[in-house]
Amino acid sequence: MAKRGISILKGIEATEVVELLNKAYCDEWLAYYQYFVEAKVVKGIMKDAAITELLEHAADELRHADMVAERILQLGGTPTLHPNDWTKNSNCDYEAPEDASVLSVLEQAIKGEQCAISVYSSLADITKGKDIVTYDIVSQILADEVEHEEDLQALHDDIGEFFAEIKKNLS
Repeated sequence: MAKRGISILKGIEATEVVELLNKAYCDEWLAYYQYFVEAKVVKGIMKDAAITELLEHAADELRHADMVAERILQLGGTPTLHPNDWTKNSNCDYEAPEDASVLSVLEQAIKGEQCAISVYSSLADITKGKDIVTYDIVSQILADEVEHEEDLQALHDDIGEFFAEIKKNLS
């Protein structure tokens, strides 16, 4: 643990930041798994486009987990060690993709991204001006999560419009 790195915190305790980051760390692992599973089970029209998007996002969530874990360690903490604790300690719920239709899977993924946006926005507010390193990390992750939501929503809207056009042409 780097003592000078911790000493730059202003008005916030390292233990508080570690606790918040550990919850985000659990979220990232659950998001990674959710995207991975969704990419395996998704069905329907344009599923290949959805699979590509879901796997790209899974890779990003894994990268986020690594970034958060590194910061937890820098602050003298320990990342959550057991997968059983991920759902207990997360901010965002894991939702099994029981309806594997492409639109339902995308809706679940969008909901997950919206939760992540809220979590990282809050973390940015809490650390701004107090912990510049954590603030920088969560700001980078927040930007990714906003992009993920946009990508997923655009794909969802495109598929929805395609279905609407087919229904219109069949009428």
